[in-house]
Amino acid sequence: MGFVDLESMQPIEPVPGCRLRTPFGQHLMLSYLQMDTDAEIPMHHHPHEQAGILLSGKLRLTIGDETRVVEPGSLFIIPPNVPHQATAIDGPATVLDVFSPIREDYAAQMNRYIPTTSDAADNAK
Repeated sequence: MGFVDLESMQPIEPVPGCRLRTPFGQHLMLSYLQMDTDAEIPMHHHPHEQAGILLSGKLRLTIGDETRVVEPGSLFIIPPNVPHQATAIDGPATVLDVFSPIREDYAAQMNRYIPTTSDAADNAK
């Protein structure tokens, strides 16, 4: 499947004021994150590598021991297991993140919009 229609995907809300749509393939996951004003993704870490770009709005972003206010076009890379958090400031914000490998916790919550290899094998039976 080469094209993704985000609007047809049901978002998940991991924390109040934050909505995710997370299409994924076999080795990577996209995360289209919409944050309401003052919404916060609390400090956390995970074994997945994460990279992203702020598409709109403004974020206070902490990666490890460093905090910056970032604006649209800002790119970031978060190595595995590094604590990080984000807060939308001065209005809503939209972020596009990429995870590798895919986040199993998000994949389990999403409708299987993009079938995995095992889904395709099941459908072939």
